[in-house]
Formats: sequence, structure tokens, C-alpha cells
Amino acid sequence: MLDAWGEHVPHSWVTGDDELGRHSRFRHELRERGERSVLGVPCTTTMRDLAAPLPEYQGRGRRPKAPWQSVTEWRHSLPADAWTHLTVRDGEKGPVDIEMVTRRVQTRIERKRTGPEEWLVVTRRPQADDRTLEPHASRDATDQDTQHRYQYYLTPTDGSKVAFKEPSLAELARVIKAGACIEASFKRGKGEVGMDEYQVRTWPGWHHHMALSLLAVWFLIGETHRGQQLTPALTLPQVHYGLSVLLLEVFCTPGIDYSCRQVQRQLLRNESARFYHHRTRKCIPQRKLRREIQ
Repeated sequence: MLDAWGEHVPHSWVTGDDELGRHSRFRHELRERGERSVLGVPCTTTMRDLAAPLPEYQGRGRRPKAPWQSVTEWRHSLPADAWTHLTVRDGEKGPVDIEMVTRRVQTRIERKRTGPEEWLVVTRRPQADDRTLEPHASRDATDQDTQHRYQYYLTPTDGSKVAFKEPSLAELARVIKAGACIEASFKRGKGEVGMDEYQVRTWPGWHHHMALSLLAVWFLIGETHRGQQLTPALTLPQVHYGLSVLLLEVFCTPGIDYSCRQVQRQLLRNESARFYHHRTRKCIPQRKLRREIQ
């Protein structure tokens, strides 16, 4: 896809879950094309910390290097102050926060060969955070302890002809959360427009269904963004509900005024819930609706 359409689709990063990142050949192909990527990897990935102090040299043979270990074992050895707290954006349930740590490492590839240098990115979120997590395809993509849930990513240090500048933590957090937003869009398409409800026998039929589903999601998201210019608390399910009510108006609803009152009532309820959710976290947000909420 990159070879055929890469020039026609402007992009800065390629992101994916652990099903893509666990294959070193896929990461190698992206590196050869000069693509910057952030790909999830399993918690059993073997790596060597290039910033760790080397064992003492005994005076004979090769100089020792840092030992090989899994990313989970390396994460256990981190001090408490190694994590950096970042706020990516303001979400519907409060600020979207993430804690991260990065390190320049060397990984092992197939047949226990030594791979190229890469940056390891480890993120953690509290267990009590019930919002949508970053996408992962297998059980070994994450691990957890009594307080946090952890995920692991790799990003290349160089391309085929040029060395990459080390990305900032804010940029890495933005890319990781963008991958979560893409996954949420697919789930939204399955829940709102029936993207996963199809019975086809040929690939062209499946392509037609997916194209129509994506067009429907694009239309709903566009209406949401257009409506948020006046009512920023408007969400996609509310747009879906409002359109369905208007389409059925001639059959079972009193009129457009009633529909508008129902949508406005739901908006105020959502804004009140968002306001009090922020207040419990001691970070009062700006009110999105004009009506004052006490």
C-alpha cells in the first residue's frame, strides 16, 4: 500500500498494534522505506539496554555487554522517578493522561540474531482508568501489576539513508493515542452503521459494504464536528439519534421542536456530568455550553 499510494497519502507516522510490531521483518521493511513508525510489541520481547552500565571487564576476552532480558524484566528495574506524566488532550471523561518512559535498546530478531538499535517506549495507565485502551491484538501485548497496566512499543532510530531525530515524549504520546482513536473509529463504525454486519461471497461485495459504511461514519463525524461549533458537547451517538428522530418525524414524533428539546436536554446532562467529573479531579474545565451549571 505504501509503494502504491504512499505519495498520494501525506503522513508522518505509521502505527499499529503488536500483531504488526512482533514481526521484525515488517519493522525492517518500514525502516528501509524511511518510514517513522510506532508499533506495539509483546511483553516478552527480548532487548538489551544500551544506556545501562556495562559489567566490569575482567581483562580477558571480549568486553562484556549489557545482558539480554525481556522488556517486562527491564521495566521492573526502573526507579519510581523514571516515569514522565503527560496530558495528551481533553477527553469526554476528563484529561487524557499517560505516563511514559523511553530508552535506546537493541532487540533480538528471528533465530536469536541481534537486531538494529531502536527506541523502546513503555506506557502505563492506572487500573482504575476504564476508558478505551490502546489497541492490542493478543494477550501478551500488555502486562499489569496491582496499580497499573503497561504496554510496549518500538520506534526506529534511523531509516535507509538518514538517522532519525529522537522523538519527544509528547510526539510519541500523540501518535500512540492517534492509533487508539483509529481503533475507536472502527468500533464506532461497527456499532453505529453496521460495519461488521454483512453476508457477502466475493471480495468486491465486501469492498462495497466497507466503502458505504466508511462513508456513513464520515458523514456522522462531519455532522458532529459541524454541530460542535455551536454545541461542543455534541457526540456522535447524539447526532445519530437526532438524525434518526428527524427521519421518523412523520410517523411517531410530535415535531422538530420536540426533537430539539430532547437533544438540548441530553447535551445539558452530558455537560453537567463532565463538569462534576472534572471537579472531583480538582481541575475545573471551561464550560462548553452557554447555560450556567451550578
